[in-house]
Amino acid sequence: MRGFRSPHLLDIASLGRQDILQVLDAAEVFFEVSRRPVRKVPTLRGKTVINLFYEASTRTRTSFEIAAKRLSADAVNMSVSTSSVSKGESLYDTCKTLEAMHPDLVIIRHQASGAPHYVASKLRCGVVNAGDGMHAHPTQALLDAFTIRRAKGTLEGLSIAIVGDIAHSRVARSNAVLLRSFGCDVRVVGPRTLVPPRFAEAFDVRAFDRLEPALEGADVVMCLRIQRERLSAALLPSLREYSRTFGIGAAQLALAKPDAIVMHPGPMNRGVEISAEVADGPRSVVLDQVEAGVAVRMAVLYLLAGEAERPGVEAEGAA
Repeated sequence: MRGFRSPHLLDIASLGRQDILQVLDAAEVFFEVSRRPVRKVPTLRGKTVINLFYEASTRTRTSFEIAAKRLSADAVNMSVSTSSVSKGESLYDTCKTLEAMHPDLVIIRHQASGAPHYVASKLRCGVVNAGDGMHAHPTQALLDAFTIRRAKGTLEGLSIAIVGDIAHSRVARSNAVLLRSFGCDVRVVGPRTLVPPRFAEAFDVRAFDRLEPALEGADVVMCLRIQRERLSAALLPSLREYSRTFGIGAAQLALAKPDAIVMHPGPMNRGVEISAEVADGPRSVVLDQVEAGVAVRMAVLYLLAGEAERPGVEAEGAA
C-alpha cells in the first residue's frame, strides 16, 4: 500500500507524517478531478467497496459512496436497520458473510470503540474506520488537515483551538494526534465536565475551561458538535448555558487572528456551538470540508485498493 504501514486505515496514530502527506498530496489530484465536467476516473474499476454503517451518517457515508463511484469502483451501501443485524446477527457473522462476497474494502462506522480493529482482524480485505465510538475518525482528521493546508498553505506550527465536547469526540482525538505531528499548538476547550482531566497529557495538547485564552491568536477555530445522544443531564446544565459560555459568534471569533478560519465537522447545531453569522460568514470553511471529504476519501480508497503507481486521472470515456 505504497507507504502505509498496513492494508487498513484504522486510526491516525498508525500513520507517519509521510503517510499523511501522501494522502493529502493524492487528494490534491482527486480534488481537481472532482471539479471537472466529467468526474469519473477508471482507477478502481473492478473493485468492490462496501459501506457498513451502524450509526447514522450523511457526510461520511455519502462522500465514501461518491468517492468509490468516481474511482469507478462498485459501491455497496449496507443498511444495518434492514439487514440481518436487526435480527440479532453478530458483528463477527456479518463480517464473515461480507468476506464470502470478496469485497476489496469495507468501510465501517460503529458505535463501539475498537469495532473496526476487530473487523480488520477477521477480514482478509482492507478496512477503513469511518468513526468508532469515541475513539477515532481518521478520514475526518485527514480532510480537516487538507482543508487547513489549502487555506493556510501549511500545516506546520499553526495554533488550533478545538472547542466543545472533547470527552465524547473522536474528531478531537484524531485531529489532536495529526496536528501535533506537524508541530501545531493544539488547544482544547470546553466545560470541565466535557474535557477529560488527562486528555491534555495523553494527547500532548493544552486544555482550557475558558474560551478567551484558548481562542487568543488562533489560526484555526474548530467547533465540535454537542453530542446530545451521548450526554447525560449531569454533564451539561443546558444548551443555552453552553451557547452563552462556549458558543462561537462574531465577538468570540474576534479573539482569534484576523485571518483565522472556522471549521465544524457537522452536523451543526446552529445557535449552540456556532452562530449562523459565523457558520455562513467569509471565514467559515465548513462547506470546503465537505468538498474535501470526497477528494480525501478518494485518495484513501486509491492508496488502499489501487494498483497503479500514480492516481489514474484520465477521465472515464476519454480517448
